[in-house]
Amino acid sequence: MENLQMRNFRIVGAPVIKKDAKALVTGKPVFTDDLALKDCLVVKVLRSPYAHALITEIDCAVAVKIPGIECIITHKDVPRKRFTMAGQTYPEPSPYDRLILDERLRFVGDAVAVVAGETEAAVDHAMRLIRVKYQVLEPVLDMHDSKDGDILVHPEDSWESHCDVGADNRRNLCASGKETHGDLEEAFAGCTHVIERVYHTKANQQAMMETFRAYTYMDVYGRLNIVASTQVPFHTRRILAHALDVPKSRIRVIKPRIGGGFGAKQTVVAEVYPAIVTMKTGKPAKIIYSRYESQIASSPRHEMEVRVKLGCDDRGVLQAMDVYTLSNTGAYGEHGPTTVGLSGHKSIPLYRTPKAFRFAYDVVYTNRMSAGAYRGYGATQGIFAVESAVSELAAQMGMDPVAMRELNMVKEGDIMPAYYGEPANSCALDRCVAKVKEMIGWDEKYPRRAVSGTKVRGVGLAMAMQGSAISGVDVASVCVKVNDDGFYSLMIGAADMGTGCDTTLAQVAAESLGCELEDIVVYGTDTDISPYDSGSYASSTAYLTGMAVVKTCEALKKKILHKAARYLECREDELEFDGKRVYKLSCEEDGTRKEMTIKDIGNRVMCSNEDALQVTESHSSPVSPPPFMAGAAEVEVDTETGDVKLIRFVAAVDCGTPLNINLARVQTEGGLAQGIGMALYEDVTYSETGRVHENSFMQYKVPSRQDVGNVQVEFECSYEPTGPYGAKSIGEIVINTPSPAIANAVYNAVGVRIRELPITAEKVFNGMNGLD
Repeated sequence: MENLQMRNFRIVGAPVIKKDAKALVTGKPVFTDDLALKDCLVVKVLRSPYAHALITEIDCAVAVKIPGIECIITHKDVPRKRFTMAGQTYPEPSPYDRLILDERLRFVGDAVAVVAGETEAAVDHAMRLIRVKYQVLEPVLDMHDSKDGDILVHPEDSWESHCDVGADNRRNLCASGKETHGDLEEAFAGCTHVIERVYHTKANQQAMMETFRAYTYMDVYGRLNIVASTQVPFHTRRILAHALDVPKSRIRVIKPRIGGGFGAKQTVVAEVYPAIVTMKTGKPAKIIYSRYESQIASSPRHEMEVRVKLGCDDRGVLQAMDVYTLSNTGAYGEHGPTTVGLSGHKSIPLYRTPKAFRFAYDVVYTNRMSAGAYRGYGATQGIFAVESAVSELAAQMGMDPVAMRELNMVKEGDIMPAYYGEPANSCALDRCVAKVKEMIGWDEKYPRRAVSGTKVRGVGLAMAMQGSAISGVDVASVCVKVNDDGFYSLMIGAADMGTGCDTTLAQVAAESLGCELEDIVVYGTDTDISPYDSGSYASSTAYLTGMAVVKTCEALKKKILHKAARYLECREDELEFDGKRVYKLSCEEDGTRKEMTIKDIGNRVMCSNEDALQVTESHSSPVSPPPFMAGAAEVEVDTETGDVKLIRFVAAVDCGTPLNINLARVQTEGGLAQGIGMALYEDVTYSETGRVHENSFMQYKVPSRQDVGNVQVEFECSYEPTGPYGAKSIGEIVINTPSPAIANAVYNAVGVRIRELPITAEKVFNGMNGLD
């Protein structure tokens, strides 16, 4: 934290408590379900029992007569406009491949009908009485069989792709592409050591505490209001307007507190169902996904298979990298074309030395649950593969894997390969690796040590990077106004989903305006009131919205000076604003100094004023400066059973300037826990008919606090010149190191390389006994 202290910020970086902390811990009614009217309609979705089928007949005649049933909606009752549920800036890279309800069903859990009634019991009863006849079709369940296969997931002519991402529904391709630099064949030919390996990650669930949910009602002006647990309020408005075939002006989206998102709520999973019920009935309605629904019909991580080929010279200097990713988008294409890019663009740039690289990918449709956004957004999968492969290459050479990374890692000032020509203007990755080596005791513990007759401990390390917003695309806007008595209203369009951005952005505003944090009142997102913001995703809020806050506050200070100059009857360049008062730099002849407090200015503009003390500014960035991170794991493996126990995980993060050191630490610890779950516990398997087995927390093993070992986090601060007070992002990078670090530690402990997550006792046992 030395760098942060040297900057000597007043409020930025301080470990202040979240503004909503007391309301949350005391159980105040702040979430979507708390705000819904108690007598609103209950909405549920009847779901497909088949992975691939056509509805040939649907009979609701008996079900609709159940007392308390308000309406039953089928594919015959919805607009025939295809859309995407992906919360992305228009035009979305994700294809328009959905209808609200479709006669073709594409996975077990796909929506068949929407039922709305006065009580949950009535709705459940009615759902059991709906009679559906299906023409069962052969599904494509294995992503290796999809591309150019005989079975088409989307044969319809109305399928659309609005961006050139290599999509072709007639080939089951959601996206396809390739990027090369240098002469790859020549570079590999000059290598003395070459490896080629394949790694596999599963479709992990975000498992946020608050499941998908939305509440809808018509206001007195006949407009549809949606109160939704969403990360993307403005995108939600656009998506619903398109799906419902109504003007955007007729829709308002309000975001209350969110009980976790982690990317899941960057997809408009549930909002459309109560929305169409309210549109048809005029009555308030709500949908609350059960945990079962969230496990079988949501937006999990994209399953990916990543093939990595690496080559180096006899000193261990990387010469060539070849990465190919096969990504399974499932039944629909939400986030398919974009997640896959990060599997290469956030793994290859970690290494500055290769003379040539290639990154190629295919994203394919299958008849499995549609995938979506999850913290790390493709980088997590790619980094697991590349960081495992680098350690495998080092092992083949008999070289310390950390030494290989130290020899090849990107450093400040380098142009990062496969990263759009951007330089690493702020990079403390070398310091992160050095810190983690020290924290884990690498030199003393590498590669392994026996601790008892059957227990062996090993250590492993991995590096990671992410981005800070989507360069040249994402937009953040902020409005700040001076109120009477001189306090400020900060209106943002970014969605605080538990990360504390309402607090950190208030810290940035207080730092910029020179006031106290208590003088900043933050207003959350309402599409009727808030300035436009792309949403809380792509690690954008601290970096992008934070910079919008700085710009807005700087513009507001100029307006304050302009107004004070008029009141004090002097020129603006004679005045200074210190956050509490505007004063004249020079004294008057009698020795006094003209000054005016911000409280007096705020009160005076309430009378005879034609220039409001209010400013709105937007910010977009042409670059996406990466945060960097190193993580190291110490594991204990039972050589009799293959059981793996995580003893310790240490991490060092370069997120530029942490805007709030406590919240940054909590973000890191939470992300590490999710990464540990992905590495060791969270499996996703399907039956032969396409049913996901892990449909509850009884089967889907989310780690508890007792499962993650001793976690220690430190910060190695750089200073990002394009970020607010030197800040970069932190939200996603923190999930990326556990999987490769733990896999590397297991290998160092017992010599078994696990290339498919999660790392289970069975896989380790089989590897030790030559049974894999």
